[in-house]
Amino acid sequence: MAFAAVIFDFGGVITSSPFEAFNRLEAERGLPQNFVRRINATNPDSNAWALFERAEIDAARFDALFAEEARAHGHHLEGSAVLAVLAGAVRPAMIRALDQLAAAGYRLGCITNNVPTGHGAGMARSSDRADEMEQIFARFEHVIESSKAGVRKPDPRIYTMMCAHLGLAPAQCVYLDDLGINCKPAAALGMHAIKVTSGEQALTDLSAVLGLALG
Repeated sequence: MAFAAVIFDFGGVITSSPFEAFNRLEAERGLPQNFVRRINATNPDSNAWALFERAEIDAARFDALFAEEARAHGHHLEGSAVLAVLAGAVRPAMIRALDQLAAAGYRLGCITNNVPTGHGAGMARSSDRADEMEQIFARFEHVIESSKAGVRKPDPRIYTMMCAHLGLAPAQCVYLDDLGINCKPAAALGMHAIKVTSGEQALTDLSAVLGLALG
């Protein structure tokens, strides 16, 4: 086969996009649409979100720093409120696809930017959710979580770390992520990158690349 491994982002690919939850929170609080994304796009390597995803600060410090950043953008929003809505709903078709890929002989990896709060892989907010996440993460041969690795996407090092663990060249890997900024370094390294806009689109594109019906 032309490719040996498929590497997935988690939030926005395996689960629905957290941006949908952020938009609902913004609507509830009377904030501008995409306000959270605007904050997180400002100083993206050193803002509260970046520091938390690299586990350089704890949840309490994130709560305070994010609130400061929100105030600098003209509105009030505490970091704890953002964390409370972070987890997206699992996409069942993506889970089926993971099992289909494994059965077809593809190796599976996951690279996820997450925060050091909650329980278990994926940092779920409840024990039931943690159990569900553990069952999903168990399908991957290797998982890199930014909050444990101390490096986050789009830093190219996180992609080379995955390739090194799998013992594969980037050109042997397909990578899926819902953020173009995270797809670009993967593609620059030689991976076949797929930008995910929906679960259906992701599986259609991946099926075409691999010549394998998925979902």
